[in-house]
Amino acid sequence: MTIACLLLLSNITCFAFSNKVSSSSTRRLSQRTNSVLVKATTSEAGQRKPWEFFRFVRQSSKFINVLPRKTSKRVVQAGDLLWTPVDTNKSFDFAPLDDVVMGGASSSTFDGATGKWVGQVTDANSGGFIGIRSTPGVDLDMSQCKGIEVKLSNLNKNQKSLRLKVVMRDSTEFNGIAWTTSKSLSGRSLKIPFDQQAPTLFAKTVESEPFQKDQVKTIQLVYSKFEYDGALNPTFVTGDFALQVEEIRAY
Repeated sequence: MTIACLLLLSNITCFAFSNKVSSSSTRRLSQRTNSVLVKATTSEAGQRKPWEFFRFVRQSSKFINVLPRKTSKRVVQAGDLLWTPVDTNKSFDFAPLDDVVMGGASSSTFDGATGKWVGQVTDANSGGFIGIRSTPGVDLDMSQCKGIEVKLSNLNKNQKSLRLKVVMRDSTEFNGIAWTTSKSLSGRSLKIPFDQQAPTLFAKTVESEPFQKDQVKTIQLVYSKFEYDGALNPTFVTGDFALQVEEIRAY
């Protein structure tokens, strides 16, 4: 556990965000908290909530390999199924990665057996996002494909409009270039063309080499207050979140 923690602190550069935590909040970091987030319907951006250090470690550690891990590259053809909850031989699964890694207070859970992703979103502590990210082990050669299609069901009937980010990475760096597409859910699927992804770092567009679709390492879904370069998600709301991921397929 000590080695894992050291790796987390050295690799997760966004941890520097926690320097915004007040001294009184810092004193509370030593206290384990399992408090449930209060439901919100309006912005809580001016509020300060306790930062859950142990949840930060628990979430982040799922995406850091302490020891080298062997992976076998999978050659993907258009039409191939990449992930579905009913597949008992999934080559990868998803785990939550919320704004707690940047000092925020949003929280979500993911059930790999059903594809249900549920949580509470708050923009307190200057946060405002929840996400699920593929666990280490993904190594996809998608050079014969044009993109991916993600089939989803919005389970929150009170949230009529839902805009998500679909993020892919061609590197194993935890904070490497995030190839991002931001789209509103229309119907029950999001189609993500590789040639329309934006290279980003921490919600800022950057210059980059072309996306290496023959070495896809990460697939991630994010519900966020933030778009790119200071712009905000026009349909973002805090409060309950509930989504079911039905399948991810290449095309």
